[in-house]
Amino acid sequence: MSTDRPSPSHSALPDSGPGSPATWARRFAALAIDWVLANIAAFILVGGEAWEIGSGLTWLPLACWFGMVWLSTAFTGASMAQWMLRVRIVRLTGGRVGILNAALRTGLILLVIPPIVADKDRRGLHDLATNTAAVNGPRRA
Repeated sequence: MSTDRPSPSHSALPDSGPGSPATWARRFAALAIDWVLANIAAFILVGGEAWEIGSGLTWLPLACWFGMVWLSTAFTGASMAQWMLRVRIVRLTGGRVGILNAALRTGLILLVIPPIVADKDRRGLHDLATNTAAVNGPRRA
């Protein structure tokens, strides 16, 4: 028997509104904005050498991205761009994401494949490994 409604969520996330799974478009946009911010931070630190192959500093934008996303997720529940786009990272058991879970989650995002392999709640392997979800944040007042 087929219905128009999706089957119930395994993670008990609501279908819509705050707390529902964030769209892929907003998640990807947040990733792109965070990447731009990390490149700006790398440029501030070492100038254009961050993009010169022979400089030995081409890893710096990635390290800036990791540090910015890891720490902001651990302490505020979202990266800077996720805050701007009203995406929040929540633990399904409640409470803060925490430093270790945020580090693991961010590290798995670096591997690229974990975020691409997702369940019907749009939870990638990085979310499944840390029992987190990227959800819609509160509506603007």
